[in-house]
Amino acid sequence: MTDLVAKTAMDRRLADIVQPVIEGLGFELVRIRLMGGATRTLQIMADKPEGGIEVDDCGDISTAVSAVLDVEDPIEENYVLEVSSPGIDRPLTRLKDFEMWKGWEARVETTELIDGRRRFKGMLAGVEGDEVLIELDEGKETVTIGLEFDWLSDAKLILTDELITEMLRQKKASGVIDEAKFDEIDETDGDDDTDAPETSKH
Repeated sequence: MTDLVAKTAMDRRLADIVQPVIEGLGFELVRIRLMGGATRTLQIMADKPEGGIEVDDCGDISTAVSAVLDVEDPIEENYVLEVSSPGIDRPLTRLKDFEMWKGWEARVETTELIDGRRRFKGMLAGVEGDEVLIELDEGKETVTIGLEFDWLSDAKLILTDELITEMLRQKKASGVIDEAKFDEIDETDGDDDTDAPETSKH
């Protein structure tokens, strides 16, 4: 369990409870966060090992996770459970994510200053051992640097037209999207850091 999947001690405790349930259904836990507020929100992001989780899958996970949390009762206050896909500009929380999304642009932050900076934006170049490789544009040249996975505090793909096109291509190839059912795409403005639960339009 890495800090990118579960940051706080409470998140890690919750992950220990729900991860076996999620994996038992054939999915993977991507990220878990217990958020504060008037009513606390438990946000769970899950995916299939090969990608492509659907709305019905999120519903199945929510039902199973709710049942085990009712028994274990780790959260004293009232809370809302949200289960969603990682989204297109997905968080990168596991070392394998950086290999899987090699060739795509990402924003990476580190816990400590590295050469005077904590934020890096560039093309993912895979992994080497425990290092994440990222190509940075430094003036007129491109430099590939390696960041220890344990140094990372946050990482996510950058939403680009190319990434959206690729995700739609993957969904069409897997038969998830039937273009005949869609006549337009609705665009909404939202918080860049918030991944809403996946919804379908019929």
